[in-house]
Amino acid sequence: MNEEVMPVDFGLHPVDATILVVYFVFTISLGLFLSRRHDTAEDYFLAGRKMVWPLIGLSLFASNISSTTLIGLAGDAYSTGIAVFNYEWMAAVILVFFAVFYLPTILRSRIYTMPEMLERRFNSTARTYFSGLTIFLNIVVDTAGSLYAGGLVMKLIFPELPIWTTISILAVIAGIYTICGGLAAVIYTDTIQALLLIFGSILISIFALDRAGGWENVVSQVSAEQLSLIRPIGDSSVPWLGLITGVTLLGFYFWCTNQFMVQRVLSAKDVNHGRWGALFAGLLKLPVLFIMVLPGTMAIVIFPELERADMVYPTLLFELLPVGILGLVLAGFVAALMSQIDSTLNSASTLVTMDFVRKFFPGLNQHQLMRVGQLVTFIFMILAVLWAPQIESFGSLFQYLQKVLSYAVPPVLALFLIGFFWRGANSKGAIATLLLGTLGGVGLFFVNEVFDWTNLHFLYIAPILFVFCSVVLVITSLLYPAEISEEAKSFTWSKSDFDTETVSLKAQPLWQNYRVLSVLLLVATALVVGSFW
Repeated sequence: MNEEVMPVDFGLHPVDATILVVYFVFTISLGLFLSRRHDTAEDYFLAGRKMVWPLIGLSLFASNISSTTLIGLAGDAYSTGIAVFNYEWMAAVILVFFAVFYLPTILRSRIYTMPEMLERRFNSTARTYFSGLTIFLNIVVDTAGSLYAGGLVMKLIFPELPIWTTISILAVIAGIYTICGGLAAVIYTDTIQALLLIFGSILISIFALDRAGGWENVVSQVSAEQLSLIRPIGDSSVPWLGLITGVTLLGFYFWCTNQFMVQRVLSAKDVNHGRWGALFAGLLKLPVLFIMVLPGTMAIVIFPELERADMVYPTLLFELLPVGILGLVLAGFVAALMSQIDSTLNSASTLVTMDFVRKFFPGLNQHQLMRVGQLVTFIFMILAVLWAPQIESFGSLFQYLQKVLSYAVPPVLALFLIGFFWRGANSKGAIATLLLGTLGGVGLFFVNEVFDWTNLHFLYIAPILFVFCSVVLVITSLLYPAEISEEAKSFTWSKSDFDTETVSLKAQPLWQNYRVLSVLLLVATALVVGSFW
């Protein structure tokens, strides 16, 4: 890599290093302080169900923006264009859907995990399947992937340290406050990390825009295609049909069913705070275009000869930012990494404890369940540390694992979506869907990924399998009809409840009415997307 591409020195000035150390010490101290505030499983796993909307929204945002995301957004904008932002703005639309339909049901039920919802709607098989799948994806893909991406950047700063050393340090730091403080520590540290991340990203944008010679100069040197969000149907990155189908479905899984995201909403003090928090997170996704994606586009003008897209973000940091500012922004990068790690560790621990341990050992009290959760978090932290360094040697394997999502989650999506809006879906239909949907996903994975017999874009995989699973669920439920329980009915959407809510909302001020806020968020989203059509 030539001198223009590779910054001369990735080393840290003592001022920047001090800022990082102070940040680490503060984060661990906060986790230890919060550890004194819980003594039950509900306190530990759901922060006592007392969280308010700003904390929920900021924590959702921070948990979503990992170190992998920061590197990927800037890198994709540099190499293929800003279409990668489609995953971000679509989150706002999906969170509106979540706030309107699913959120009140899951909060009223006072469940601990999303797989628990599937058990109460269908059967224990659905719960076990989804819980096991989520744990696998959280630890093997999400946590280890974030550790590895963060380790690569930290290795640029500390080249003398092996990557497993930096990964271990990062995992242990995040693990300490997660083990001690539970979800409350995760949410409070996420809030600080989100603010730091947003502040740092704004600074990078300002410095990058200045170095690029202003927005007009960027537009004049970057192709219109790279500055367009809506791509042709044959586009290799985000074709418009894949955006409507694949991105929407995978986004629903991530924001509405994935435990490590929904757990923040489950901690809300009431339905209103849960809804406001979800909508606030959706709002925070819109500026991502300007502060995390477009700096990668500006890098095309500033560093036109970069050989590797994953070097765009580190190069922006170390080439553009002065001493002191670099330390703050780098702390924001580390914050994103830590937020992803603490979220996945905490959610995986919750799933193991509440979906498996509590089931097999029903005599455990709340305090004992909390202790089990702390032990499980520690075990997962060690497993993540052991697995992450191996990704460097098995790059193709990790790429396969990342693609697993499109093939693995459609059966669960069918249960959540069809089962929520159609009361005719029953347990026999659920079992058939999980069995045949899993077999179909495995078969399609080998056909499309391993043997290369087909060349389906990954954004079309999830919709195809989802339609197949939905058909299986509907046909099997019709062939073997069964009356569902009253508890199962409580996990389906009711128009009468919706109408009752409509009446009650008339007494609320407009600024507190979540439906008004939802419409405003959708309008804001449309304006942003329309500006870069």
